[in-house]
Parts: sequence; C-alpha cells; structure tokens
Amino acid sequence: MYTCRDRGKEAMAQQSRRNDPARRQRIIDATLAVIADLGTAATTHRRIAETAQVPLGSVTYYFATLEDLLTVAFLQLAAESSAAFGARLDAATDHTTACTAVIDIIANQVWAEPRTLVLSYELYAFAARHPPVGAVMQKWMDSSRAALGRFFDPLTARALDALIEGIGIHNSIDRAPLDRDAIKVIVERIASR
Repeated sequence: MYTCRDRGKEAMAQQSRRNDPARRQRIIDATLAVIADLGTAATTHRRIAETAQVPLGSVTYYFATLEDLLTVAFLQLAAESSAAFGARLDAATDHTTACTAVIDIIANQVWAEPRTLVLSYELYAFAARHPPVGAVMQKWMDSSRAALGRFFDPLTARALDALIEGIGIHNSIDRAPLDRDAIKVIVERIASR
C-alpha cells in the first residue's frame, strides 16, 4: 500500500536530486568517461546524461552547448594531468633531481596512463577541429613548461614537454616500448648543460 509517508519520502528524494550540488561535476566526469569509452565524435548529451545518471535536461541546463561541455571536461583533464606532473616536479630540488622527475614522469606513466592518453588523443583531435579549444591545449602546455622551467631553460623545457608526451604516446602502442634506462639516456642528452 502506497501511503502519504511514501509520497513524502519520494518527494524529498526528488527534491534532493534537483538540488544536487554535485550534479554539474558528475556531468563533467561522465563526459570524460563517455569520451574515453566512445570517442568525442560519439559523445552526445543523451549518453552523458545516462552515464551521469541525471535527466537529459540537466546536461543542457549546466552547459549551453556540447562544445561548452567538452571544453570544460577537457580543461579538467588538463588540470588533473598538470597537477600530477607538477607534483612530481615539485619534489625536485635541482637540475639532477628534475631530470630524475622527468624520467619518472615518462617511465612511471605519471602522465601517460592509458585513460589519460586516450583522452589526450581525443583532446588533440577535437582542438584541431575546434580552434577555441586550442586554448585548453595551450594552457596545459604552458603549465607543463612552467613546471619544467624552474630547472631548465625555455627551449629545453619545451623539448622535454614534447618528449614526455611523445614517448608516452609511442610507448602506448609500440611493440618494443622504451624502458627506463633508454628514457634516462634520452632525457640526459636533451637536458645536458
């Protein structure tokens, strides 16, 4: 038997979901999950809503367009990746320990864990077709280069930034990925004074 008490509980649950302060973040997280699983081209408002377990209208309430939502999601990806990258470099105290940090970032896949790599591929492709999103990429590169710039001149910082991404990408698909010793030799050649 369905009682007034049951209706009251149901109404409170609906009210709680409507006032869900974490809903916007769940939508962003769901966007990255959908992109990682299906790619940007297959990412839709409906798939995001299903993954976030929110009504479809919530997605368009928080984000006027799919491009707006993708941009915010990719900004979050860049911020998270930059934070992990920066945290490892923050532990460095000089040029030598900074080189070790770069080696760790590449060899231990601080940046290049599989999900982040897939999302990064999607970000690059999306940015190439949506120039305003290029600002997301630029912000990510600027953050990485600033962290490296504490220990290396600007040109070396730029080269190391490209190396970190490049080896991570290559190692993710190469039948014979570079091991830590090979990475160490390469980093030391680039970063030599």
